Amino acid sequence: MKKVILIQYGELTTKKQNRNLFIQTLYTNIQKALGDEKVFIEKNRVRMFLIVQDESRMEAVIEKLKRVFGIHRIVIAYQSNNNIDELKKNILQVVQNLKFATFKVETKRSNKQFPIPSMEFSSMIGGVILKNIPGVSVDVHHPDYTLKLEIREKFTYIYGEEFAGAGGYPVGVQGKGMLMLSGGIDSPVSGYMAMKRGIKIECLYFESPPHTSAMAKNKVKDLVRELSLYQADIKLHIINFTKIQESIYQKMDPDYMITIMRRMMYRIGEAVMKKRGAYVLINGESVGQVASQTLASMAVINEVTHVPVIRPVSCLDKLEIIEIAKKIGTYDISILPYEDCCTIFLPKHPVIHPILEKAYEYENRVDYSTLIQEAVDNMETISICKNTSSEKFKF
Repeated sequence: MKKVILIQYGELTTKKQNRNLFIQTLYTNIQKALGDEKVFIEKNRVRMFLIVQDESRMEAVIEKLKRVFGIHRIVIAYQSNNNIDELKKNILQVVQNLKFATFKVETKRSNKQFPIPSMEFSSMIGGVILKNIPGVSVDVHHPDYTLKLEIREKFTYIYGEEFAGAGGYPVGVQGKGMLMLSGGIDSPVSGYMAMKRGIKIECLYFESPPHTSAMAKNKVKDLVRELSLYQADIKLHIINFTKIQESIYQKMDPDYMITIMRRMMYRIGEAVMKKRGAYVLINGESVGQVASQTLASMAVINEVTHVPVIRPVSCLDKLEIIEIAKKIGTYDISILPYEDCCTIFLPKHPVIHPILEKAYEYENRVDYSTLIQEAVDNMETISICKNTSSEKFKF
């Protein structure tokens, strides 16, 4: 018998005409995620089969697969030929060293040339197990162990050990989005949730030296590195926001500083998004969490852009966002005490119901179009790769 990893697609099976595209994208993403692992991959419209050359790497391969979006379930299976006597022998070999008191057998027969129907074959194999494994009994409702058999054209797959996959769609099938990434808890979670829906992300970070430190920038790089475990490599675009932020601080009503700052960020985000061929802006705004995230504030801030903006965590409680951040490994990085440009110059009483006409009035005090163009023209881009501390710079 050959030990294989069987990938179940889940939601991909609903995609009809686009199914082949989704499966091919998943196949490519799995190859990237596994990197140098020596694995042979075979795919079809309903399953993907992976043979790990070095079985001692099986656990490591499964851990990497758990982070690949588009996989519903990961199964460790044994591949047997379809000879009935051989199947009985191989099934006993699989189950004889397992510990269980009750069991049931589930058979899926996609190969209709196989001479025994699914229910009848499950009953036959149940009898073989009862005869050869002492002390066990059948329980079809709440068994300790469920033996699953998939009878296909060339082989039958025997398995009982399964792992949940990441679900969602393969990264890239929906095109590209630009994630406005701060050093906080929420925006990395938004990036993760966007990737889960098939969006390939690039990240946009605003720094304001010397008011923000190199440690704050490194913190964001570390956040991107964690997210890159779910997408093979991620480009991080870094905008020097100092001149814009100082102009806001010097010439505008303090209560409106956050509103105007966010409007400037949206303008820059739209410019970078279009430059990079992305379809949407993505951010970590959560309704009512801070002054700039009241509905009134979001309406005034969003007014500067005409591109789609998605907010994956907008209706989650903070504790729900924190739970996801811990799950994906970004929480401990996000809480490191390095200020970003959203927290410096924070006014005592930021407006929560801004008036659009006042925003226009304050913005007209500076030549923000020139400052924005300068910031975009001098943007720094870094490509951060999975499972490595190396960075590739582009200018």
